[in-house]
Amino acid sequence: MINYSFPLYRPPAEADNVILQATYGCSHNQCTFCSMYKTKKYQIREISDLFKDIDTLAALYPDANKVFLGDGDALSLPTEYMITVLQYLKRSFPRLSRVSVYATAQNVLEKSEEELRLLQANLLNLIYFGIETGNDGLLKKINKGVSAKQIIESLNKASAAKIKISATVILGIGGEEYTAEHIKDTAAIINASTINYLSTLQLGLENDVKERFLKCFEHFQMLNDYQILDEQKRFLELLHPVNKVIFRSNHASNALHLAGTLPKDTMRLLDEVKFALAIGERAFIPERFRGF
Repeated sequence: MINYSFPLYRPPAEADNVILQATYGCSHNQCTFCSMYKTKKYQIREISDLFKDIDTLAALYPDANKVFLGDGDALSLPTEYMITVLQYLKRSFPRLSRVSVYATAQNVLEKSEEELRLLQANLLNLIYFGIETGNDGLLKKINKGVSAKQIIESLNKASAAKIKISATVILGIGGEEYTAEHIKDTAAIINASTINYLSTLQLGLENDVKERFLKCFEHFQMLNDYQILDEQKRFLELLHPVNKVIFRSNHASNALHLAGTLPKDTMRLLDEVKFALAIGERAFIPERFRGF
């Protein structure tokens, strides 16, 4: 058995895949809206312990073809360490076709282009990347640690290394006061980047981070579902991606689930949002079925 260090998080798309904790916690761990790793101290695991876990997982799931490396941003690991782990994974799982990680802009920018290409050649071919917002003022308020320019640079750097990117944006993170800037500047990041997947979720604040988050704003007013969907509508209207992007808004936090491909399905998605706004709460997922 694997003795996972909890809490353990993984993207929804990794639900049926092997999970290997290469690190504990998150190397940044300062985003004011996030409570995921606040009970953990960032730690790189001993590689010998990782090998033992891989041996156990390979015996349990010999036909597995996808592995997710946790915890919060395993791309923070030294490149040599990562390549050693990736090569051990390839030897242990004969059908392995994809290894994925959570990643931050800082992680990507710290790697050279050659390092990223080496990682991709060893099957690290998908990163989950939280953009959250493209507005520099909001990025400072939520303590993301990077600017919009750096986010664009990191996304395009990873893409140039042929690493696929699944990016997320948080609707409502600017509250009522900054909704216009949030949507306009976030759409600008998508339009200036090459990503493969894009998801929107709604802001949700756990009790343990709510006070800290609100302190960063003078007068923060949470958006209601109608305002969130208006943000979704404006966001879709402003999106003009340079390539095909698989779009989803099906996170457990969302009041309305959407799915399509941009730009092909943009008009249909806009029609669905407008219809939901017109008929109101009957179109919304009840709050008791939502979570963050």
